[in-house]
Amino acid sequence: MPYEKDRNSWNEFSKKLEAVEPPYFKEREVWWTSIGVNIGHEEDGKGPALSRPVLILKKFGKYTFLGIPLSTTKRVGALYRHFSFLPEVDSVALLAHTKSFDSRRLIKKIGTIADKDFCAMRKAVKDLL
Repeated sequence: MPYEKDRNSWNEFSKKLEAVEPPYFKEREVWWTSIGVNIGHEEDGKGPALSRPVLILKKFGKYTFLGIPLSTTKRVGALYRHFSFLPEVDSVALLAHTKSFDSRRLIKKIGTIADKDFCAMRKAVKDLL
């Protein structure tokens, strides 16, 4: 039996996000981000806030940014970029899932990636385009 996504709970939770005041954020930061329940093979969030770590690749203003969802699952190929920003945690940027996010989805800052990794990440995304 296929996995059943709980879209109704996400819908109720996302209504609450509309009222949240967006936090201050910067490029290179990694935040727990409420990305929700998505369609098909798009990356879903986990836990009660349906969240996952997201790297802020480009800030467009107070309310929007281009972000890359992250995972700790080992993956191989041009669509994945491995790096580490926390001690003893290997992260994988899911480049194919790069998208625009509203900053009201940001929950909690986890850390900031090194300049060298950030430059490599930006280049990897550009190379995909």
